[in-house]
Amino acid sequence: MNIRPVRYDHPDAVKLNDQVQLEYAERYGDEGDITPLDATMFDPPSGLYLLAYDADDRPVATGGWRNQDAAGDYGYAPGDAEIKRMYVVREARGLGLARRILAALEDSARAAGRTRMVLETGDKQPEAIALYVSSGYTPSEKFGHYREYESSLCYAKSLVPPGKPTAGRP
Repeated sequence: MNIRPVRYDHPDAVKLNDQVQLEYAERYGDEGDITPLDATMFDPPSGLYLLAYDADDRPVATGGWRNQDAAGDYGYAPGDAEIKRMYVVREARGLGLARRILAALEDSARAAGRTRMVLETGDKQPEAIALYVSSGYTPSEKFGHYREYESSLCYAKSLVPPGKPTAGRP
């Protein structure tokens, strides 16, 4: 597998985003994730968007992060990086791609000076929940577009090494 950075509006990213939206609609019986996003949100150094390609150069997994510094009433804190659009096509699941993308996103956000990684998922995505919990994420206060939805689950993970002080955070 080859993981490489692309823009959020790259044709392969759009293709996988369309697929994940169909899966969200199927699981939740709605129109999918309507969180407002645009490609510039993921442009370095304020974010990163990754695609994984298989041996035949087909896009099979995706994920990104974007800066989210105390954005109004949405519940973010200074130094936050938010994970968005983690997805692996069905035929490539179980190969560790989501875990590899998640680790690369965390490394990138840490290198960009972000101090906490946050994410929102839904209660009908047990695979995502298991990945995040096993990767050190813990439940957090709700934030973001879906913060008032009962099915919304929010998680966070410090990107600061243990024992190192975090500016603005106890």
